[in-house]
Amino acid sequence: MLVVILLVSALLLSFERITYFLVSRYPEGWYRLCQRPPLAAFGGPVNALHKLFYGFKAIQGAVFLYWWMRFGDTWMPLPTAEGIALIAGLLLVGAGIFLNAAVFSRLGRTGVFYGAEIGYEVPWITGFPFSMMRHPQYLGALLCIWGLFVVMRFPHGDWFYLPLMETAFYAWGAHKEP
Repeated sequence: MLVVILLVSALLLSFERITYFLVSRYPEGWYRLCQRPPLAAFGGPVNALHKLFYGFKAIQGAVFLYWWMRFGDTWMPLPTAEGIALIAGLLLVGAGIFLNAAVFSRLGRTGVFYGAEIGYEVPWITGFPFSMMRHPQYLGALLCIWGLFVVMRFPHGDWFYLPLMETAFYAWGAHKEP
């Protein structure tokens, strides 16, 4: 049963990365697609991707919640980490949120949601956090995911499966996106 749950999780979690890859590689196609219903209702390609982002995060949250409920000891997901593991998990989540907030602050919504690729004027940022790494938003997301799973599932043997899967997806996206 674990293999089936992992495969379904992989399928559901891959939608976000595949969409961002396609938008980054084929921005003209995304622009044209956003001129037609139902995406035209969102008010342009950046807004459409922003709305999809919320959908992707809802899917991600549902997958994580299902995992915690399915493999947890109670029907209600509760943190299992204690002591130093709990503190480490919370610090990872905090660092991830900080990095993502820094990216949104520097790039704005248009920059974060591939506005430069689509043709909008987005300034090239070389300061923090981009001065330290190429994909700080991806690292921030991964820090949050790893931290959440440390808090919610550590020390159980399944605590790292989904974070490892997400790491592979984000690494693939970072490598394939321009």
